[in-house]
This record gives sequence, structure tokens and C-alpha cells, in this order.
Amino acid sequence: MQRAVSMVARLGLRLQAFPSTLGRPLSCTQDVLRRTPLYDFHLAHGGKMVAFAGWSLPVQYRDSHVDSHLHTRQHCSLFDVSHMLQISVPAVGAVRLATALLENPEVKLAGLAARDSLRLEAGLCLYGNDIDEHTTPVEGSLSWTLGKRRRAAMDFPGATVIVPQLKGKVQRRRVGLMCEGAPMRAHSPILSTEGTVIGTVTSGCPSPCLKKNVAMGYVPCEYSRPGTPLLVEVRQKQQMAVVSKMPFVPTNYYILK
Repeated sequence: MQRAVSMVARLGLRLQAFPSTLGRPLSCTQDVLRRTPLYDFHLAHGGKMVAFAGWSLPVQYRDSHVDSHLHTRQHCSLFDVSHMLQISVPAVGAVRLATALLENPEVKLAGLAARDSLRLEAGLCLYGNDIDEHTTPVEGSLSWTLGKRRRAAMDFPGATVIVPQLKGKVQRRRVGLMCEGAPMRAHSPILSTEGTVIGTVTSGCPSPCLKKNVAMGYVPCEYSRPGTPLLVEVRQKQQMAVVSKMPFVPTNYYILK
């Protein structure tokens, strides 16, 4: 991993901001899918391309989704995130950079499928599924993003709503869920053990590392304590689930010093 990071530094590639006008979301049905500078590179390496938020991106490569997921956990993988349009390597250098990174035997390409299961194991939100413009940081279990100074100064958008939530209770919270049986998926109803619908799953998948099904969803605050037994309806059948701490798999982030 350190070798891969050092290689980026040696290439001397600069990060530059994209114009904000490029951030316009596209409809897959109304607009032609955009292609990142690595589109042909993905195809040459066996990438299976799918439509994602208006872009043509690889869902996986020649390796299976599970193999790619586990390789990322154990070693290092390269994801194409240039569709996010926030920072970039100059387009003319993108293929050169990707090729250089893959010279490290630990580095493999990974697609959207692995990225999704990895972020779920890490308890990370997918915008539009697990959080949106109507979700506060407290509801989304993201209070750690608000520093002490900002809480005291109340100088951020929504402060008059969010700061009181930090000091009191909210009606709902994002929680982690684990279950055995059929995988929980987005929009699956969450029920109390008495059978009353109390919430909804926002993201879910089988965990390649844990060999169990993991998910996230929103439930009333009184049901958010880890260890709380619940029910989840999957394919019109109810099955047991339990509120679990996140991340489901301990993080092991590499920090460049």
C-alpha cells in the first residue's frame, strides 16, 4: 500500500477542482451516459460496465465481487471515483496513473459491487439511500462530524434544529442491523418484536467478511440501542434481526503521514 501511495507522489500529479457546472446529476433515461477518462481502460481489463448516476462505470472485473471485496480488505484496490467530480488527476494522465498503480502486485481493480459491500461493512452512508437533504447529522448517527466550536457557535446551516437534537432526543436514528437467512435490502420494513412496522432498511447486503447479512436503517430512538431484537420483513416473510454497532468490521484505514 505504501508503495502504491509513493508511486502517486512520484508521478507529481496535481489535484484540481472541476467546474461546479459539471456536477449536474444526469438521468440515465434522458441523457447519454457519461464516461470517465478510464472507460476504455476498464473495458481492456474486463470491466463489466453498468449505468450509475448517469455514468458508465464498472460493477466488477474478471474477479468475482466477493474475491474483489476480500482482496481490498487484505491488500489494496483501485476504484475509479472520477464520476464524483470533486477533484481529479488531469485526464491525459489518468490511464498512466492507473497503469502505474497496478504494477504493484498488491493492487487490483475493484468495481461498484465491492465498493458498496465494503462501505456497508464500514457503516458508511450512501447519499440518497441512507442520508439525504432531510436527514440531520444526529438522526444519521453522524454527530461526530460537528466539532465543539461549531456546536457552541451554531454557525452552520440547520444549527437551530441540530444543536437541540444533540442535547435531547430525536424521533429516529440510523442503526446497524444483522440477521441470518435472506439478505436485507433497501426498503425492507423493520418491525418490533410485536409485529408493528417501526422503520425501513436503507441499505443491506451479505457481508463477505462476516458471512452474515448486514444492513442499515432508521428506527425510533427507543429501539436504537445495540442488542435490541427486531424483525425484518424480507420477501414477505419476517425474520429475526438485532441492532448492531457500526462499523460491522473494524476499520483499518491507511493514513499517509
